[in-house]
Amino acid sequence: MDTAKLSNSFLSGIKDGIPIGLGYLSVSFTFGIMAVNSGLPVWIAVLISMTNLTSAGQFAGIGLIKASAPYIEMALAQLVINLRYSLMSLSLTQKTDKSFNTLHRLILSFGITDEVFAVASGKAHEIGTKYMYGLVTIPYLGWAAGTLMGAVAGSILPDSVSSAMNIAIYGMFLAIIIPPAKKVRPVLWVIILSVAISFLLHYTPYLNKLSEGFIIIICALVASGFGALVYPVEEVAK
Repeated sequence: MDTAKLSNSFLSGIKDGIPIGLGYLSVSFTFGIMAVNSGLPVWIAVLISMTNLTSAGQFAGIGLIKASAPYIEMALAQLVINLRYSLMSLSLTQKTDKSFNTLHRLILSFGITDEVFAVASGKAHEIGTKYMYGLVTIPYLGWAAGTLMGAVAGSILPDSVSSAMNIAIYGMFLAIIIPPAKKVRPVLWVIILSVAISFLLHYTPYLNKLSEGFIIIICALVASGFGALVYPVEEVAK
C-alpha cells in the first residue's frame, strides 16, 4: 500500500483529529459552564453541542438565548458568524477524490470547522471520505464530551466558582486573535475597528438600545467589509 493511500485512511484521519479534539475539550468545557449558568439544563447544553459544531456561534447563541432575543435575530447572527464554513466547504471540494458523493458531502459538511479545514486543506494529496470521517470524529466527540463535563461541573460547583470560570472564554478569544494580529497588520486593524464599533454602539445614546445579536452582526459585517475593501487578497496567477 502506497504512502498516499495510508495517509488517506480512517485511522490516519483519527490520528490527525486527536489534537483538535483535545483542544475542543477545554473550549467546550467553558461553553458547558456558560450554558448552565445561563439557565439551560445539562441535557440542552449537550444537545446544542451535538447538533452544532461552532464555538463562536454557540457562545453568541447562549448570550442571545439569555437575552430572550427573537428567532430572526438569532438566525441572522448565526448566519453572519458561520458563513465562513460554507466557503471552507466549497474550498475543500477542490481536494476531494471520487469517493465523495452528495450524501457524503452533506454529512461531512457538518464537521467542517476552522481547524478541520486547516488540516484537511494542508494535505499534499486528494482527500477521501474515509480520511474525512476519521478527521471529524474525534473533534466532534471532544466537543460534545467537553460540553457535558462543563455543564455537569457548572451544575454542581458553587455559583461563585462556576461564574468565575466564565472568564476563561475571554482568555480563549484573546488567544485566538492576538497571534494573527501580531503577525498580520490587516487583521490587527480589522480587530481594532470591530472593538471601536462595539464601544460606539454600547455607549452612544439610542444606539445602545440595540440588542446583542444585532451588535454582533453590525460589528462583523462592517469590520470584515472594511478588511475586504482596504486589504484585498491578491490572486496568484496560475
